[in-house]
Amino acid sequence: MAKIRKILDPENCTMSLGDHLEELRARLILAIMGLAIGVIVAMTFGTHILDFIKRPYVSAMSEWLQKTEMPRVKSEISLFAEMFFDTLTARLDPNAPQIDPHRIRFVRGVATDTIDAWVKKTRSMTGDEALPTYARLQTLAPAEAFVAYMKVSFISGLILTSPWVFYQLWMFVAAGLYPAERKYVHTAVPFSTALFITGALFFLFVIAPLTLRFFLGFGDLVGTASNWTLDRYISFVTVLMLVFGVAFQTPIAIFILVRTGLVSIATLRNVRKYVILGMFFVSAVATPPDVVSQISLAVPLCALYELGILLALFAEKKARQKDEQESQSTQ
Repeated sequence: MAKIRKILDPENCTMSLGDHLEELRARLILAIMGLAIGVIVAMTFGTHILDFIKRPYVSAMSEWLQKTEMPRVKSEISLFAEMFFDTLTARLDPNAPQIDPHRIRFVRGVATDTIDAWVKKTRSMTGDEALPTYARLQTLAPAEAFVAYMKVSFISGLILTSPWVFYQLWMFVAAGLYPAERKYVHTAVPFSTALFITGALFFLFVIAPLTLRFFLGFGDLVGTASNWTLDRYISFVTVLMLVFGVAFQTPIAIFILVRTGLVSIATLRNVRKYVILGMFFVSAVATPPDVVSQISLAVPLCALYELGILLALFAEKKARQKDEQESQSTQ
């Protein structure tokens, strides 16, 4: 027990390689235990979380249907009503009294108003009920819905327990730093968690709808029906939520590197163009092969890179002012 207490104490600076490995093992166990609890909690709210994650798809598909399918359906129903009355008029007994044209126009108006009311009602619906059955996410295998449910529970549990997971990660890093450097790690934990959650939600609410609209429009352009499966959609969304969450750690990473003296601000500025090129390359590898997803990740990465430099400049300025005050007080 004394050995474990020593390893879990980040104030111990003289650690061997074996101690570092033991520290890593202990931190991983604690992180996994917290993650397991988070996954169990997320599973109890799995259906609500699943509906929440499906919102970008429902929104994009509903908008696409309003632009493409609804006008076509409305036109076909109006054409059917017109052909019905024309056929009815043609089959009437010539000796029968002529139908008042005003009545025909009245019936046609009622049919048109009914169609408009139906379209407006579908626009006001939320969730899967806003979509016709053929446009909803489908499952093509017996266990596909269960697998998607577990994926959502895992990612939700990770986001829920991200403060604990990031705390364990940064405490492992802190064990290898000097006492003066550890204060930056304690500062990084809450900001790292906030940036991870912000990145995941940024993709879900901003980038995902844009990307899905692009895919729907492109599929219509090449003449294909967009019948997406639940498992593929969940995999697409959850993976990119993680990618964006990790990518949003860029300012914290830059801040830690600068404050620990591993990289200077001047170096970060000098290699800016190469870093931007590398970010676009990483975005192309980490996202689906479409321009929208790649640019939507690369542009925030570039902005976060600049934010990291600004944070490092601000911290350096504050440290310089503190040193000047201390030197003046000693004089």
